Amino acid sequence: MSQSPPIMSFFTGAGLFDIGFEQAGFEIAWTNEKCCVAADLYSQGLTSWRRSRRRPNSASSRITVIGDIRKADLQAARHATLRKYTSQRFGVIGGPPCPDFSIGGLNGGANGQSGRLFDVFVEAIIALSPSFFVIENVPGLVRTRKHRYHLEHCLAKLREQGEFVVDWTVINGLELGIPQNRERMFIVGFDRNWILSQYREAFEAKVTEWFTWPRRKYPEAAELPWPTVSPFGSRPSRPKAIPIELTVYPVLSCSNDPERIANGLEWFQPYSAKFRKRNEGDVSNKSFKRLHRYRYSPTAWYGNNEVHLHPWKARRLSVREALRIQTVPDSYEWDVDVPLSAKFRAIGNGVPCEMARLMALAIASFSLRWVLMKQTVLFACRILRA
Repeated sequence: MSQSPPIMSFFTGAGLFDIGFEQAGFEIAWTNEKCCVAADLYSQGLTSWRRSRRRPNSASSRITVIGDIRKADLQAARHATLRKYTSQRFGVIGGPPCPDFSIGGLNGGANGQSGRLFDVFVEAIIALSPSFFVIENVPGLVRTRKHRYHLEHCLAKLREQGEFVVDWTVINGLELGIPQNRERMFIVGFDRNWILSQYREAFEAKVTEWFTWPRRKYPEAAELPWPTVSPFGSRPSRPKAIPIELTVYPVLSCSNDPERIANGLEWFQPYSAKFRKRNEGDVSNKSFKRLHRYRYSPTAWYGNNEVHLHPWKARRLSVREALRIQTVPDSYEWDVDVPLSAKFRAIGNGVPCEMARLMALAIASFSLRWVLMKQTVLFACRILRA
């Protein structure tokens, strides 16, 4: 029987969030996805990646419409998750569809077709009563007034009905060392009874700002002297003040050529003269944004064949290159017969694997710290009684 903490993953998409948690030592024991195409991509990608790590494909991608799941279904899933584990502690993770909360999206809020799934997920967490949970979403959920009001309502419900201690923050992947300007909001919660049983005073006075979030390796990344634009076809010099890991250059040009790897030759074919006219680093327009080799990528949010242009090649990014920008391992592979539009949509909807891994490590570190403190207190009490 496995000893690693099991995870129930909702709205898993192509599984990028799940990869990060598995990289951090958690085990994805149950998954849920309402889109058949995304579920198929999950199965292909996670199977190839797990095989490369010599791990069995233990997670089953269940294609279930989350809005139609009854409490009885959730409890059955909970039972199926825990029956092969010695510990009854488990976690829930997920990122409900976010277009209705995105500043540049549908803006339908909680009443939108996808926005309502945020409430459904909150209700599912309360019904499942996990030891901890992680919700990821767009920063528009806290930066738009009407969405922020609804968020506060959901947080109060998690605290009062779910009996969780809850905290949240917005993190930019660039500050973590990921070569992409991608902000995500994260909400974490831990079972109140577990934490407050020993440390009530430490938490009752702080509703937020108690969780130790992933360390921002480059907190001033946006203020660095980034290069602007260079003529297409030129060879701009590498700025000495820019950490190379924050640029797309290692992702697109390294000893392991992306074009020699699975999905490395898959891109939308160019037909416009703009593919040769757009300067390197010119991301000022809504379309035909060309990356600069010594800059980070704009948010990898692709749609309608609108994928960012390669810095020095007259084409769009390939599937493999886009996956690398999302820090997906090269052993994660997709079949060639899946439509390109579906692949790029799945990539854009995902959380960078490295961001997910760092969040998972923060969860693990926090849990271990409180467990060790509790054990230390119990040990000290035994000594005093002796």
